[in-house]
Amino acid sequence: MRCEQMYRIFKKNGITFYSGVPDSTFKPWMSYLADEHGAKLTNIIACNECEAVANAAGYHLATGNVGVVYMQNAGQGKTVNPITSLCDTEVYGIPLILMIGWRGEPDKKDEPQHKKMGKVMIPLLETLEIPYEILPDNEEQADRIVESLKVKAMKNSQPVALIIKKKTFEDYEPRSKQESAYEMMREEAIKAIVDKMDSSAVIVSTTGKTSRELFEYRIAKGQQPSDFLMVGSMGCAGSAANAVALEKPEKQVYIFDGDGAVLMQMGSLATIGHYGARNLYHIVFDNQSYESTGGQPTVSGTVDIEKVALACGYNGAATVETKDQLEVALDDLVGKQGPQMLIVKVKKGSRDDLGRPTKTPVENKEAFMEKLRQ
Repeated sequence: MRCEQMYRIFKKNGITFYSGVPDSTFKPWMSYLADEHGAKLTNIIACNECEAVANAAGYHLATGNVGVVYMQNAGQGKTVNPITSLCDTEVYGIPLILMIGWRGEPDKKDEPQHKKMGKVMIPLLETLEIPYEILPDNEEQADRIVESLKVKAMKNSQPVALIIKKKTFEDYEPRSKQESAYEMMREEAIKAIVDKMDSSAVIVSTTGKTSRELFEYRIAKGQQPSDFLMVGSMGCAGSAANAVALEKPEKQVYIFDGDGAVLMQMGSLATIGHYGARNLYHIVFDNQSYESTGGQPTVSGTVDIEKVALACGYNGAATVETKDQLEVALDDLVGKQGPQMLIVKVKKGSRDDLGRPTKTPVENKEAFMEKLRQ
């Protein structure tokens, strides 16, 4: 289905408000929403899925209309709280359409972090008593399904769900291109940081391409990978690393994070600052995009993450934009008392031939724990 067809179907049903966290399952649709925001529709890219549900609830309160909340099914678990305690018919009865990308579909190849949610997505919708339909790639059939879901949502004052399988949408070439003025690619910055680190230091790395690039660099250097690669659980790397640092004060503990992940769980910065692990070093690679799901923009361009970290109690924070600045900052970083944050501004993009970790998550966990024991 073409994105313009999907827009026409929603528009015909009076739906022009969208909010959510991007998913690669419907990457073309995400690009279309970004292009048309402020013209034909409203698209609020949220920092997390709970926020997106609340955005749609606020939209309904203001207009009486139905909004769409888009997400990967990993985010579906996150929305259980606002769905059951805000939108459910036994509470406020807020009608909205959940547009859910089906990662980990049973009997389809996908990454380990998606398998469980792929199996429980539909049973979870049924447990929550949320009516659902799978979006077909035929416009006429899709029109009937969206109309039916909209009627149910409004008539029963409840959330409904539209499930999106991979390759439902045709490719879409975005009109607006996000240009970057920064000189470094993230992979280049990762290599520079790893090369400066003490061999006994440990890394907890965020989900997506950051962990994939880190793993491949370890292999290229002939090292046995022992970093903890958080392949899912976006936004949780900082919290996991903080607990490691507090329990292992003799170890230098690094967080490799992304701007989208930090924004998703920004409250964790306050926890990190409050407990003040002296051996914790938080590296944030900021490319102002959700690159792993297709490069959709984050809101980090209007957020001063450095000042946020300082306000949350970090003992220091700095921002670098060039490799020379990065080298100087790294020389200075470990001599300082943590928690410290270093924001590294990087270009959007990655290698076309970037692979994935060849170790299973359990093997990764065991290697990381073994390094902590050394």
